[in-house]
Amino acid sequence: MKKRFLRLLTELSSRKWVSRIAGRFANSGLSRRFIPTFAKTYNIRVEEAEKPMDQYGTLNEFFTRKLKPDMRPISAAEDQLASPVDAVITGMGPIQEGSIFNVKGQDYTLDEMLNHSPHRQKYSHGYCFVLYLSPSDYHRIHAPVTGTTVESEHVPGRVYPVNDFGLHHMPRVLSRNERLITYIRHGQGEVAVVKVGALNVSSIRYSDDKVKSSYEKGQDLAYFEFGSTVVLLTETNTFEPLEGLALGAKVRMGDCLGTFHAKTERVQKTQS
Repeated sequence: MKKRFLRLLTELSSRKWVSRIAGRFANSGLSRRFIPTFAKTYNIRVEEAEKPMDQYGTLNEFFTRKLKPDMRPISAAEDQLASPVDAVITGMGPIQEGSIFNVKGQDYTLDEMLNHSPHRQKYSHGYCFVLYLSPSDYHRIHAPVTGTTVESEHVPGRVYPVNDFGLHHMPRVLSRNERLITYIRHGQGEVAVVKVGALNVSSIRYSDDKVKSSYEKGQDLAYFEFGSTVVLLTETNTFEPLEGLALGAKVRMGDCLGTFHAKTERVQKTQS
């Protein structure tokens, strides 16, 4: 009964206008006084921030803060996939026949995740990471590979919470919420970076308000205004996850998530 009530409450509060109200406040000068409390409540490492706390004009400006240089070493090898965010891994595994299995007890299809994009065919036997950003995390999203932008798509949707409750008890949250999808072609294939909006996330924005034609690994790509999730997909038969990486692991932006296959290996694997 309690869970049913919470689901109903979440359904009612998952409208964009609720997030817009939260967004207006977070972007107002009045919100500035809450920055110290916010930082203390969520144990944010303020020493990593680009500027001192008192130099941020709004709560949202602090939330979307950049970091000081070299705070996040980038996995530099060309054949390594770097984590695009600071996050907890809440889902990971191979994609089978276009299905992403058992993300907090729910299954998803590439059709719904990628909004029926023709790109979905490239990922039908690829690999998937679901990376959850809590309010305490650094909230900028960076390029996981060096490559060329193939396409960018904005998918309108709801703003259900993407925390444990939302992923467990709300049906197909990751594919019903608002999403911003970037496809990047790199030396060993293609990756899809799916930014998923959430409750009280007033928007998902590209850095400098535009998508770039190409990215260097670790380059600023986008950011969330309040916490959410990134779904990271790799093309079929191009990737092996890092040994020992597991659900619940905490990763930081720039950490190695695994290794891409050389093109010859990929061809052999596809033919076998």
